[in-house]
Amino acid sequence: MASLRAPSAGFLSAFLPVARASLFPQQSAALSPIRRRIPLLQNLRTSLLPAALVPIPSLLGEIWEGILKAVPKKKTSHMKKRHRQMAGKGLKDVTALNKCSACGRPKRAHVLCPYCVQSIKRWISTGFKSKHELDAEKDQQYEVYNEERRLKGKMPRDIDDVQIIIAPPHLLRDCRLRPSNYNLHTSAATDASQANERLSQYVKFNMSKQYLQTHTLADAHPTDIFSLAVTPSQLLSASGSSSIRIHSTKGQAINPESAEDEHPYPLVQTLEKVHPLGCHHVATSGDGRTAASAGFAGELKIWTSSEEGTWEAKGEIKPDKKSAGECWAVALSEDGRALATTTHDGRINVYDTHTLSDSGTAERMVQYETKGSFGLAVDISPSSQMTASGHQNGSVYIFNNNTMRLVHSLTGLIKPVRSVKFSPANKYLAVAGDARIISLYSTESGQQFANLTGHASWIMSLDWNWSGEFLLSASYDGKAKIWSLERRECVATQTESDNCLWAVKWLPKAAAQRNETFVTAGAGKTLAFYREASGT
Repeated sequence: MASLRAPSAGFLSAFLPVARASLFPQQSAALSPIRRRIPLLQNLRTSLLPAALVPIPSLLGEIWEGILKAVPKKKTSHMKKRHRQMAGKGLKDVTALNKCSACGRPKRAHVLCPYCVQSIKRWISTGFKSKHELDAEKDQQYEVYNEERRLKGKMPRDIDDVQIIIAPPHLLRDCRLRPSNYNLHTSAATDASQANERLSQYVKFNMSKQYLQTHTLADAHPTDIFSLAVTPSQLLSASGSSSIRIHSTKGQAINPESAEDEHPYPLVQTLEKVHPLGCHHVATSGDGRTAASAGFAGELKIWTSSEEGTWEAKGEIKPDKKSAGECWAVALSEDGRALATTTHDGRINVYDTHTLSDSGTAERMVQYETKGSFGLAVDISPSSQMTASGHQNGSVYIFNNNTMRLVHSLTGLIKPVRSVKFSPANKYLAVAGDARIISLYSTESGQQFANLTGHASWIMSLDWNWSGEFLLSASYDGKAKIWSLERRECVATQTESDNCLWAVKWLPKAAAQRNETFVTAGAGKTLAFYREASGT
């Protein structure tokens, strides 16, 4: 077990209140046992003893962290924080590191040193006992433990046999395995299995993921493919042409008599000439029964899917001002009832698709106002409780659909935001755009907690996988990257070509499917499918 060392006199005197000799008698009965147990205090004058140790030593364990937090720290004005956030430097104030003045280890700025706090808590929890007394207690515990084994007819065990560590020291540090963490009454077999499990988790955590290009649909559209949407069994793609094409993701044989004709992603339907000037956004609901598409001519169309998977037009929502900028980005709720759209002047309109009439009118559930910047991206959370929008001036807003009010105005990006995406658990919001970084925000607090850097060009599209562990991004230079939320770094990069990737999507993972698959689309007019390599 790691030895416990008492803090230095300078460390104690710097943080604990100092008591004068006149405040208590020289021969205090309560003080004598503590002075005998702590060699450090035997060499200090009584006037320098910490007052918190004198009356109630157990109280120190509860107020110690509060005492440290009471130490004055450098304050930063709200205006300066705001300016740094607008300049994209707000995260540096959260993740900045400095060196602890007590132990010399690196720690976060303006935050207590976790090593010092843990050391003090351990020292307090042992009742201020010296190392000699702790070693004696440890030997006594082993004697009692071995005596119990003798009474049960088992052979006594040596101290070193209890703590079996099979991993190298550097892996033990990363896996947070410590000999002191083991219980004396835990068997060696249990210790070994725990170490093996931790070691396997470490190896899995630090391995990069590999993805293989399994299929390519060349010339899937005659022009650039601008948007993708998925359902549990289909893939919808929209481009600068007037048609929307639907591919099946189940896989089927076009000609059952020939095995060579098996096609994993066959074209099952084409919605011809639905957008005369082309379609720039398409979205589907979580249940896969409703879809919405927005065209360059300003039209907004709603589609429904039958039980057989055939799509039919439900109608067209005609905004009050039919213009190219009155309806840009679109997003549907999980059940397909709420449809959110952005406008050229920053408004977010939420329509009720169930009230769509033949005349093209639909009830507008709510209209959110922002500062007037073009709305480039919008998303509705999987729980349908929140709506997020990204704008040309770098602003990002989160609205509560229940209260119909603004919840968070997020800062940190000063360039156009081209994609916003809620995580499957509704806890995080990923934001990306021309700043070439992916910012992650907490939807509960609105605080930015991470920046993912690695793209060298504009980020055009984002998508979370089904579990929320990985984030997929596509950029203008033709690169698709997979990011680990836990590691907060890129674990895989796919370079199809130098053509811009306008959209990327994870395909829904079937229950019997082991590996995940995603699809990319862009200026190359191609749909490229990637599958996770086996064994990763």
